[in-house]
Amino acid sequence: MSPDPLSTLYLGTRGSDLALAQEGLAREALKRAHPHVKIFRKIIRTTGDRRSEAALSGAHVAGVMDKGMFIRELELALQSREIDAAVHSLKDVPADLPDAFVLAAFLPRAPVHDVVLSLLPLSQGVASLPSEARVGTASVRRKRQLLWERPDLQIVEMRGNVPTRVDKLLAPGGPDAIVLAFAGLQRLGWVSPADGHLLRGDRTVHCTGLDPARYPPSAGQGAVALEIRTGDERLERILSAVDHLETRRRVLLERRFLQLLEAGCLTPVGVYTAVEKGVLHASAQVFREDDDSASPVCATAEGPANSPEEVAGELFSRLQPLTRS
Repeated sequence: MSPDPLSTLYLGTRGSDLALAQEGLAREALKRAHPHVKIFRKIIRTTGDRRSEAALSGAHVAGVMDKGMFIRELELALQSREIDAAVHSLKDVPADLPDAFVLAAFLPRAPVHDVVLSLLPLSQGVASLPSEARVGTASVRRKRQLLWERPDLQIVEMRGNVPTRVDKLLAPGGPDAIVLAFAGLQRLGWVSPADGHLLRGDRTVHCTGLDPARYPPSAGQGAVALEIRTGDERLERILSAVDHLETRRRVLLERRFLQLLEAGCLTPVGVYTAVEKGVLHASAQVFREDDDSASPVCATAEGPANSPEEVAGELFSRLQPLTRS
């Protein structure tokens, strides 16, 4: 690494297509803000990358993911000063960070909603899926949301990066649909600006958005975060130029809510936030881990946009049983 840290910046990232696209966004934003700084990319393979295709048991997944299976090696690279900052999909970052690290900046957030991808048009979203349709997802939150809406659906365990999952949808004998975050598809440039659909080879994949108010996303979904060593004031100043205030406020609320809930990686919970005219609005949907048939509990709260942690506390205090319509 260059002996002059003021003139160079090493960004660490995973090697997936989406991770590289997000690192590119961070690098371009930093170049615009600091044209004199030379920025280099360092690709680091994480535990999550090595195991994303494995059919792991729930207990084993919990044991790994609670330690941050998609960020651990990046944090080790930070600790050893192999890199200066790590670029993360924020939803992969545990709500409780080690004291040695801090999230110094958040890029402008992409749309947070989930989408259903299918080879057939779904004019009414999940309701349009055939009876007992097979739907692929590895997310416990998405599984519970789908089954609460449609108990007849068959959830197919599906891991891997975005291209891998779409390929599984297109393969003979593949599921009837899969559910992904829209943000990833957008950042990969896979969504047609004309109709919102995907074109993969000669096949059109229909992309149907899910209302985030009814299907709240994961905390941090659609956000890209830059993690650095705690106390690195030089880097904090550099990264502050690309920190997006509205995104920061929203994700601080979401992550604080997870902390109050003491939610683990297998807790089916969704949180949706928005800022309007200086007011931070939030809603949450939480399913029980030990009862697949139970309806979720939910809450809504709002407050000043500059007080995200206080609004998170209010949201947590308001959790009430949700009466299904």
